[in-house]
Amino acid sequence: MLAGPKAVPTITIAFAVVSLALAQRCEGDWLVQPVTQRVTVEPSADGKEIVLSNGLIRRTFRVGPNAATVAYDNLMTGASILRGVKPEAMVQIEGRRFDIGGLRGQVEYAYLRSEWVDALTSDPNAFQFVGSETGETKARFPWARKHYAPDLPWPPRGTSLRLRFQPPEGVLPAVAVTVCYEMYQGIPLLAKWLEIHNGGTQAVRLNAFTSEILAAVESESLVNEPNHWELPNLHIESDYAFHGDDPRTANQTTHWVPDPQYATQVNYLRRTPVLLESRPPLGPDMFIEPGRTFVSFRTFELVQDSTERERQGLAVRRMYRTIAPWVTENPILMHVRHANPEAVRLAVDQCAEVGFEMVIMTFGSGFNMENTDPAYMDRIKELVDYAHRKGIELGGYSLLASRRIGDEHDVINPKTGKPGGAIFDNSPCLCSAWGRQYFQRLRTFVEHTGLDIIENDGSYPGDLCASMSHPGHKGLNDSQWRQWETISDFYQWCRGRGVYLNVPDWYFLTGSTKSAMGYREVNWSLPRERQILLGRQNIFDGTWWKTPSMGWMFVPLTEYHGGGAAATLEPLCEHLDAYGAHLAQNFGAGVQACYRGPRLYDTDETKAVVKKWVAFYKRYRLILDSDIIHVRRPDGRDIDCILHVNPQLKTKGLAMIYNPLDQPVRREVKLPLYYTGLTTTARIREQDGEPRQYRLNRQYDVTVPVTIPARGRTWLLIE
Repeated sequence: MLAGPKAVPTITIAFAVVSLALAQRCEGDWLVQPVTQRVTVEPSADGKEIVLSNGLIRRTFRVGPNAATVAYDNLMTGASILRGVKPEAMVQIEGRRFDIGGLRGQVEYAYLRSEWVDALTSDPNAFQFVGSETGETKARFPWARKHYAPDLPWPPRGTSLRLRFQPPEGVLPAVAVTVCYEMYQGIPLLAKWLEIHNGGTQAVRLNAFTSEILAAVESESLVNEPNHWELPNLHIESDYAFHGDDPRTANQTTHWVPDPQYATQVNYLRRTPVLLESRPPLGPDMFIEPGRTFVSFRTFELVQDSTERERQGLAVRRMYRTIAPWVTENPILMHVRHANPEAVRLAVDQCAEVGFEMVIMTFGSGFNMENTDPAYMDRIKELVDYAHRKGIELGGYSLLASRRIGDEHDVINPKTGKPGGAIFDNSPCLCSAWGRQYFQRLRTFVEHTGLDIIENDGSYPGDLCASMSHPGHKGLNDSQWRQWETISDFYQWCRGRGVYLNVPDWYFLTGSTKSAMGYREVNWSLPRERQILLGRQNIFDGTWWKTPSMGWMFVPLTEYHGGGAAATLEPLCEHLDAYGAHLAQNFGAGVQACYRGPRLYDTDETKAVVKKWVAFYKRYRLILDSDIIHVRRPDGRDIDCILHVNPQLKTKGLAMIYNPLDQPVRREVKLPLYYTGLTTTARIREQDGEPRQYRLNRQYDVTVPVTIPARGRTWLLIE
């Protein structure tokens, strides 16, 4: 029972929340109201330039005497992103370096005046601009919408611009380079990539390329060198990503380097990192066969309009929903510990009974997706069909990297010429004969059985391979590119078939749907109480860059990494408070967890608790899958709070508030409602109570009184 007002004093806590110092009001904010302005590609009045704009950002290209970006503007703030003219790209072919487009003659690189551009000249040794085309955006690969997800467009709405270049006279006459842009509607985002076509009769060797070269305005000017530079306020990443679980650690292509042409910078040694280069760390060292076209990775450039952390995170999350909308799929899943038919059927039956939607035969279960023996595949197909009859999807776990196959197939260390010393010590090369067979086996298995999900652990982490005998790559310099191609092709094949992908790595832009939210696995062997609070911290911290649907959590129903009775939920009926707390905070965050064990419930009382929180999530699924505003981080000292927001829904916000203390509390919670789109008043009700009307202050906040039981939680619905 809740203590009365006399027993529990009321305390007002002013949480550190979103402080938004914006000139525009909600109705002019692209993160609050949809932008309907279409992307345009138009010639300038004098015909000298092409202007690509969506009302939020604008990029301007001078097209004579060569093509180059001469303006790049943040229309949300009025600031210029560009301070100097550079080539559109660079390629190294047959050992020779060539600029693609660009203009010469700019004397001052601290800024670029419009009147200077007419005097700039073309480099005769660079590829020359010969024409352009515009069109609609195109899907990078098919997306089969098999699971529940919002109705997002694919491909994203927008416009493409293609700038065509030919080599200088007398050099590589059959090679043509197209610099490709896509700009998207309603978000300050564009994509850029290269297409290199060999129209000759002999193969040409592409040693290296840089697909974006941008002389950006610096964020700070320092005489000395700091330990950490503040970079230009752009979020840059590409789909050439691996070995990381956030956009920064997985980023392999974004390089901020000093600009040697910027002679007047304040830094004494002229080392301010203000030149963006988007390029692979090695290679690709590819032969382009006659009549074939090499297509580079895509660089995505998101222009930020604020340095405030929450707003920047919201922009990045909107970017993923735009260019990788499959990440919004969010099925409720269980990890069953054993893959024998009886165990799988029990898990399927229980999932169907409580409203779960997916079963994964987890690691250590005995499931083997590499076993393409027809009899084994037939047995799995029977289980898949059984699950489908119950309305449940079925899939399983497969380990790729961090395992040893043998000297013939493993990654060869370029320093030693032997296996070993890879990122995970030993790892198979994806371009070895074994690697090729692995992906073919998985394709065969999926096609035969109708499997719905693959949890691909140890996905390609970026290992280099110095082998000269693997059939899928020539040597060291093309080994990284070829292995990335291999894993990307497979994930995109899965995306086209509607196969859900759990991948503990940042492969979202190449087709994966979910990665780990971010936690230390051995923490799940700690006492139950500590697991619960740490879990809420993991969710709070993991959703700055991820949407709720992009990260999985973990619930060890049986012992995991040891820990004994104090860490274990089984028997579930004896630890319903802890089990219910896991369910409440995962579903309350819109985050699906790997519920790992042989069963989801053991008694009717346990089943009722599971069904309660599944029903809660499904009732409020739209708002719970929406963005999280980080109100107060869990610290065990007082209540903590997250706020889901979506201005496009009838329910514009849902606040989850947790009390970790051993006594009930009354609090006045300040909720930041700016991103709900509400401007003057809000109707707020606690759980199923009667709504009350609140007036927003000029910071778009309201203060709401709540009473929360000891170690309990409550939620507020905002309309």
